[in-house]
Amino acid sequence: MASGDTHSLARLSDGTVWAWGSNNSGQLGDGTSTAARATPAQVSGLTGVTALAAGFSHSLAVRQDGTVWAWGSNSSGQLGDGTTTSRSTPVQVPGLTDVTALAAGSYHSLAVRQDGTVWTWGLNNYGQLGDGTTTSRSTPVQVPGLTDVTAVAAGFGFSLARRQDGTVWAWGLNDYGQLGDGTTTQRSTPVQVSGLTGTTTLAAGLTHALALRNDGTVWGWGQAGLVGQPGNEPTPWAISTPVQVPGLTGATAVAAGSYHSLVLRNDSTVWAWGNNDLGQLGDGTTTPRNTPVQVPGLTGVIAIAAGSNHSLTLLDDGSVRTCGDNAFGQLGDGKTTHRFTPVQVHGLTGVTAILAGDRHTLALRNDGTVWAWGSNSSGQLGDGTTTPRRTPVQVPGLSGITALASSWNHTLALRNDGTVWAWGSNDHGQLGDGTTTRRSTPVQVPGLSGITALSANVSHSLALRNDGTVWAWGFNFSGELGDGTTTQRTSPVQVSGLTDVTALFAGVEHSMALRNDGTIWAWGANGVGQLGDGSSTPRTTPAPVSGLTGITALRVGGGHTLALRQDGTVWAWGWNQYGQVGDGTTTHRRTPFLVPELTGITAFSAGFSHSLALRENGTLLAWGYNLYGQLGDGTTSPRLTATQVSSLPGLTAVATGSSHSLALLGDGTLLAWGSNSNGQLGNGTEAANPTPGPVSLP
Repeated sequence: MASGDTHSLARLSDGTVWAWGSNNSGQLGDGTSTAARATPAQVSGLTGVTALAAGFSHSLAVRQDGTVWAWGSNSSGQLGDGTTTSRSTPVQVPGLTDVTALAAGSYHSLAVRQDGTVWTWGLNNYGQLGDGTTTSRSTPVQVPGLTDVTAVAAGFGFSLARRQDGTVWAWGLNDYGQLGDGTTTQRSTPVQVSGLTGTTTLAAGLTHALALRNDGTVWGWGQAGLVGQPGNEPTPWAISTPVQVPGLTGATAVAAGSYHSLVLRNDSTVWAWGNNDLGQLGDGTTTPRNTPVQVPGLTGVIAIAAGSNHSLTLLDDGSVRTCGDNAFGQLGDGKTTHRFTPVQVHGLTGVTAILAGDRHTLALRNDGTVWAWGSNSSGQLGDGTTTPRRTPVQVPGLSGITALASSWNHTLALRNDGTVWAWGSNDHGQLGDGTTTRRSTPVQVPGLSGITALSANVSHSLALRNDGTVWAWGFNFSGELGDGTTTQRTSPVQVSGLTDVTALFAGVEHSMALRNDGTIWAWGANGVGQLGDGSSTPRTTPAPVSGLTGITALRVGGGHTLALRQDGTVWAWGWNQYGQVGDGTTTHRRTPFLVPELTGITAFSAGFSHSLALRENGTLLAWGYNLYGQLGDGTTSPRLTATQVSSLPGLTAVATGSSHSLALLGDGTLLAWGSNSNGQLGNGTEAANPTPGPVSLP
C-alpha cells in the first residue's frame, strides 16, 4: 500500500495496482483527471509491480524488471519524464534501471538502485534532491557521496536515506530539525542523523521523521509531539536529534502522515499518535495524542501506510482497513464520510460539503446531489423558481457534482466530468454562458473542460483547469479577471501569466491564486490593501503577495484575506473596518499580518466582514463583524481578536456567508447561526440566532 495527500494505492498479489480517492491531477492512473473515486479502480497498463510510493498528488511504481513508472501531478518534474506535464496514465521514468526502492515527497521523488546509489528528481527549492543545488529537476540526478543505501523516505521538502550499516542520512528543509543533525539549518547535500545506528526502516511526515531500530524501538525527530513526545501545546518546537518514542517495543513497521504517525508491533497491533482532527488515529475520537494509543479492533495486521490525514492497514486476510479524512473517497469505502475507526475498503477481497452565499446556503451530499435554501430572488437556489425556501430543496437536473462555489446571488457547480454548471444572477456575465440573462436552473458554462476547482464572488467567477491555468469571467471594472483589461466578459478568458496554480479565490472586486510553490498571487481592486503588496494600486494582471511563502490554503472575504501556513499559523491582510483581520485594531492592513493566538489551525473561512478558524483540538474561534450573531458566541458584539465560540465537539468543517456561518460535525449534522432574514439558517424560521443551531436537512 501507499498513500498520498488524498489518494490511496494498493498492489495486489498479481502485481496489478489499484487506486482510489482524489484524482484532480490524474494520480489514480486510470486515464482521467477529473472524477475522484470512492472505490478502487485499476491503474492502466501496469503489471508486475513490486513496490509503490505516493506523493502529494503523484504516484510511483517499480516493476519487477527494475524500471520505474510514474503518473499524476508533474508541475515540478516529479514524474521524472523530462517534462512538467501531468500524466493520467503511467509513464516510464527514463534512464532508471535496477531500482529496488522508491519514495515520494510532496513534490519530489527518490529511487534506490541495486548498486546502492540514490537518484532524485522534482522540486528542489529546499535542496531536497541532495545534489548540492536548489535547482528543480525533471529527470533523475544522482545524490553525490551516498553509497550502500537500502531504503529512502521523503517528507515535505526533505529526504532521508538508510545505509547498509544502519546509519541514516538526511538533506533538504530543516525548520523543525527534521534532518536530525542537531541544527535547524537547511542542507542541499546529505548529513548524518545524529546518534542513530542499527536502523531497519524509515518514515517521513510533513515535518517529522521516524526510524525503526533492529531492537524494535522507534525513534523520532522534527516537530515535537509528532514524534511521540508530550508537551507540544500550544506551540510546537523542533527536536533536532532523535529521541525514543516512549512505551513502544516490538515494533516491526512505521508510517508517517502529515501530522500523525503509525507503528505496527510484532503482535499485529497498530499504535498511533499525533493530529487526530479527522479521525486518522482510528481510536474513535478526534483527540490529538502526544504518545502512542492502540487502534482498537484491529488484529492480524501485516502492513501500514499513512496519507496526509488518513491511515491504511493491511490484514492477513488480504483486506484493507482505513480511517480518517475521506473528503475525496480516499478511504475507499464508497463514501466521502470521515471515519474515526477503521472501515473496510470496498472491492479488495452519504452532506460532504457546505457553502454559504450572501443570503442563501448550499449543501453537497455524498450522492452528488445539491441542496439549497434561503434567498432566491435571482434564482440562486436553482430550483426553477424565485421563491425563497426556509428548508432545503434539491437543485434539479444535477448529478455527479464534486464541488460548489457561490457568492451573493449566483452559484457554480463542478461535475465529475470536469464541466461547470451555473445558475442565479447574471447581470455582469458571471454565469459564463455568453449572456447576461438570469438563470433559475443550471446551465453549462461552454468551452470549459478539465476543470478541477471553482470560486465565485459578487459578480465574477474563476475556474482552475487541470493544467494549472486559471480562467475567469464576469465583472471586470477593477481588473479582477486578470486578463490585462477592465472589459467585462460573459464567457471565460484565461488569466495572464499564471501557471502551476493549485487553488483560487474570488474576492468582491479582486482575485487570488495559490501556486504549488506556496506563493500567493493577486490582482484586481486594491483600495484597502486587499492585494497584500503594500500599495493601494489596482492590478489587471497577477502579482505576488509580499513576503508570504509556505502557504497551504487561502480564504477570501469581502475585502480581507486569510492564509494558512504549513506551520498552522494564520496570516491576514486587507479591509479591517470591523476587526476581521484579527489584529486588535480596525486599521486596514496592506501587507500580511500574523493573527495572534492562532496555532494548530486545520480549517478556516472568511465571510464578508467576519472570520472563523478551527483548531486541531476542535476549538472554533471567530472575530470581526457580529451584528447578526454570525460569530456564534451568543452576543452581537464585534470582536477585534479571535474569540472562542460555544463548545462544538466533533467539528470537521466551517463556512461563512455574508452575515451567517455554518459548521459541519463528523456525524453529518449541519449547524448554522447568524442572520436569517431569508431563511439561510435552514431551520424553518426567519429569526437570527447568535448561537449555533441545527439545519433541518431531509
